[in-house]
Amino acid sequence: MDSLDPLHELESELEKQIRREGVGEYDGHEIAMDLSDGFLYMYSANAETLFKAVKPTLEKSKFMKGAVARLRFGPPEEGIKEIEVKLQE
Repeated sequence: MDSLDPLHELESELEKQIRREGVGEYDGHEIAMDLSDGFLYMYSANAETLFKAVKPTLEKSKFMKGAVARLRFGPPEEGIKEIEVKLQE
């Protein structure tokens, strides 16, 4: 990825999907200056339900191939259960 255009398109699709499914909210991104790495932030009362809703959209994006999704089951603190799911390559 050499510009943020594909990311902005993905964000738009994620926002629509999350709103349509009523499964949470999309809260933005954090991207390295050289565009080599980053994070997309989404929140929901149920991490698995949210991930199931957005997974097809994530997998359609070429630059997300092989990305890792971290599902957290509670607030961002020590000892909270988390699982990682690798997207299709």
